[in-house]
Amino acid sequence: MKPQTEPFVGDEGVRALNIGRKVRELRKKKALTLQNLSRATGFSKALLSQIENEIVVPPISTLLRISRALEKDIAFFFQEPNDNQKVTVVRVSERERLDTKKLRGVRGGYSYESLAYKKSRKNMEPFLVEFERKDEKDMSFYSHEGEEFIFVLEGSLEFRTKDEVHRLKVGDCLYFESDVPHAYRSLGKGNAKTIAVIFSAP
Repeated sequence: MKPQTEPFVGDEGVRALNIGRKVRELRKKKALTLQNLSRATGFSKALLSQIENEIVVPPISTLLRISRALEKDIAFFFQEPNDNQKVTVVRVSERERLDTKKLRGVRGGYSYESLAYKKSRKNMEPFLVEFERKDEKDMSFYSHEGEEFIFVLEGSLEFRTKDEVHRLKVGDCLYFESDVPHAYRSLGKGNAKTIAVIFSAP
């Protein structure tokens, strides 16, 4: 097991959403250099440059940290929100699936879809997340501000912190403070599919 330090190679989904372009344009609008954003997020300039050039797909925790540093709702990076909407509907055909992959062709371990990207000014961020099977030594730990809720829809999921291991089956729930470094992996033959709701305090 190791802390997450490597960037993730992207796919067509991130290019379709223009996540990298939005990060770059917002950074420049705020007159920030890559070095400024690097200091604010703790990520390397190289990783931020790869995200801006849409070479890599940022994991959820990475994008949350970037959005906080740029003072934007994470929904901004999936689609321009309508600030006047109090009720929104996201059709299954409107979602974009993003796969995180490590460099050199090794998969990053999960994919995600934003389920409420049309709604801005919200504290909760719901995602559909699929975790892949991997060896314990390949598990990567993430942390970010806020709290997180996980509901297992399919498969078997392992959740780890430095001191705890929890194995979850279909219907099981998990709630934790997200600043605790944590890692996931599927324990079944296929992916573990979950609903993940992240609370990010304003």
